[in-house]
Amino acid sequence: MKQLMVIIISAFCMSFTYAQDITDALRYSQDEIQGTARFRALSGAFGALGGDMSAVSINPASSAVFTNSHISMSLSNRHVKNKSQYFNGYASNSFSNIDLGQSGAAFVFNNRNQNSKWSKFTLGVSYEQVQNFDDNWYANGTNPNNSIDRYFLEYGNGLRLDEISALPGESFSQAYSEIGSIYGFGHQQAFLGYESYILEPAAFEDDNTIYTSNISGGDYRQDYNYISTGYNGKFTFNAGAEYNNRLYIGVNLNSHFINFNRYTYFSERNNNQSSIVSQVNFDNELYTIGSGFSFQLGTIVKVTQGLRAGFTYNSPTWMNISEETTQYIRTVRDDNGSNVSQVINPLIINIYPTYRLQTPGKFTGSLAYVFGKYGLISFDYSLKDYGNTKFKPTSDRYFSIQNNIISNSLRAASTYRVGGELKLNRLSLRGGYRFEESPYRNNTIVGDLTGWSTGLGYNFGNIVKIDLAFDQSKRDSTPQLFNIGLTDVVNLDSTNSNFTMTVVFNL
Repeated sequence: MKQLMVIIISAFCMSFTYAQDITDALRYSQDEIQGTARFRALSGAFGALGGDMSAVSINPASSAVFTNSHISMSLSNRHVKNKSQYFNGYASNSFSNIDLGQSGAAFVFNNRNQNSKWSKFTLGVSYEQVQNFDDNWYANGTNPNNSIDRYFLEYGNGLRLDEISALPGESFSQAYSEIGSIYGFGHQQAFLGYESYILEPAAFEDDNTIYTSNISGGDYRQDYNYISTGYNGKFTFNAGAEYNNRLYIGVNLNSHFINFNRYTYFSERNNNQSSIVSQVNFDNELYTIGSGFSFQLGTIVKVTQGLRAGFTYNSPTWMNISEETTQYIRTVRDDNGSNVSQVINPLIINIYPTYRLQTPGKFTGSLAYVFGKYGLISFDYSLKDYGNTKFKPTSDRYFSIQNNIISNSLRAASTYRVGGELKLNRLSLRGGYRFEESPYRNNTIVGDLTGWSTGLGYNFGNIVKIDLAFDQSKRDSTPQLFNIGLTDVVNLDSTNSNFTMTVVFNL
């Protein structure tokens, strides 16, 4: 109970801006193939098609293709397998979860004025999960070069000793809170390094700004565990219309919300000669909530009876994001021949000022050919320039630096999606393929994504439909352990598999 009270009281302590970087910007700028089973079975190639609520999320004009009011709900089982390599260590793990990935309804209003070329109007509301942040991977290996001490040295060197140490009689919790409130995140990291005996000052004087490490050179056995949970979802209000039985137009107004939690556990051990500190355990937790707004404009044209063309513009998403962090460190050191453990668990929740993020817009062009009642084939091409992602206010010096890094590191990435459907009376067979370019100019950081899909659907008399789909995608990446100091990377191979079921009601 005493610890809980410390957390609650400390939650009101404010610190300077947490170190947002390119990985945070990219996390909230990407989207995934989510939605209905039919949509996923065609790998999302729905920009020139209608008859599906998730098609509306790609092109808002798709709602105007509905002939009847429509309701759908989708449940997905997601399975992720991660394989990692870190120096001489290999690891593999997997996990699964079940989500309500989509639900929505579109209502069709036929125009009773037969002299008007506007034959019908549609209104719709829907929820879709844009991203699933659930992830879990583990890496371990022997690092022959770098220790966690580099993380703390990067933050500590140049800072005064009296700005990163506890006052006489002051608890670690009080010192950590005060240092964060007055000086900010970087000073807190140096404080953890100094008070855990990793950093050794050149002189024990208040104005000292030079530090060395109590971890000597050699090999370091390192373990790293990454666990994240959360989602990026959106609620959509849609309006569409059909003109002259050939032109469909629509607009989406999207309300976005983010909930993201990341926990990382790092452990290092060494038996290096003359090393005072032989073990370090360093835990970090980040909790993020956010909200935002975007809009979409779309059109579909019946070029011929079978050929359709679609075009969609997705605006940038303007987000407000708030973050909180907690930290814990434990070291084991040699004190005159005895191993002594030092634990710093501040029980402080750092609450940071809300910042703004503008994610990039996207253009999508689509073609589809419908073979009457026998099936269809569809193709989508999308272009999104991730280099246009921006932290705001852009006048902020730190954000300006990060925005320059983003514009120089990220690029305009293309996405290709193709899908087909074969109808056999009430049974439909489906399949698809997609390819997404890496958002990085250096695609070893995050590689290209490839995915395939298959599925089927059964129509129970044009009132109730059940669709099933399986899709799988693969992507390689090389995440860093830390964004400063210990920046060694893990070779990560991720496979994402999904099984989705959708129930559809035509009213």
